[in-house]
Amino acid sequence: MPVPDDARFSLRYAAPLRPFLTAVGMGPRASGVRVDAEVIEVRMGWAFRARIPRSAVRDVRPHRGPVLSWGVHGWHGRWLVNGSSRGVLRLTVEPACPALVCGVPVRLRDLAVSVERPDDLLAAISDPTTRPDVPAAAPEFTTDEEGRR
Repeated sequence: MPVPDDARFSLRYAAPLRPFLTAVGMGPRASGVRVDAEVIEVRMGWAFRARIPRSAVRDVRPHRGPVLSWGVHGWHGRWLVNGSSRGVLRLTVEPACPALVCGVPVRLRDLAVSVERPDDLLAAISDPTTRPDVPAAAPEFTTDEEGRR
């Protein structure tokens, strides 16, 4: 799936949490994931913001295991940004990149984020044709009948 110039993905919210997180400024209008050819931007209101260079994403996969908390949580470079325990993707970032948690600078090396369309986000991040660090294929050349270009 080629990534449009600006692909956006909504964070996923469990129904009981949506009103609370919206009231405290971490709801759907202030949150989401934006992917372009250079950067993956993740935001959850005022509580979390990161701009991850696509070239720094070493791995992205669905999160396995239980997710028992919601909001923004983490320590030592590992962060969970979610409004739901479902649709969680885990990104491994190397080298670690800067992020803001409640306005405080942190280093981000592992991010778990819940989104509405995790398969689409996974495809957008994984698509090698839109990654700046993957060289484009060589152009096709036409040859004449004798094999000359």
